[in-house]
Amino acid sequence: MLKKIKGFLKYDNRMKIILLEAFVLLGWSRILKSIPFSKVAPFLGEKSAETASCVDERNKSKLNDISKAIAIMSHHTLWESKCLVQALAAMNMLKRRKIESTLYMGMAKDEKGSLIAHAWLRSGSFYVTGAEGMERFTVVGTFANSVSNKRMEGEVNGS
Repeated sequence: MLKKIKGFLKYDNRMKIILLEAFVLLGWSRILKSIPFSKVAPFLGEKSAETASCVDERNKSKLNDISKAIAIMSHHTLWESKCLVQALAAMNMLKRRKIESTLYMGMAKDEKGSLIAHAWLRSGSFYVTGAEGMERFTVVGTFANSVSNKRMEGEVNGS
């Protein structure tokens, strides 16, 4: 535990805030995952749409920081924080910063022939979460969050 605290303290204050935000939103996203998908889906963005694939150079640093924070904090939650939880948390972080993103959901078969699912998040040409292994999956759903799309965060929690 002391090692984890020392690891956290090595970051500058800006990154500490991003890490804490990631932790909180990973928790919120885990709660969302426990709600029937049909109730959450309307708040994920524009269904069957994608945002532009070119990245705004001004956002590169923010995208990198968010991706890093989600990756780090997902290993330190008391709950399961796998691909969908990570993608939802990162999507919310990007929305808060008015940065566009597209959530992808995919299906594939594992080596035993069982169906498996994966989710990943893209902003511009940058894959914020879930890039590893995404090429194995057939995309079965997309949700685009343009800068003007103000859903999920406010509407799901009732604000």
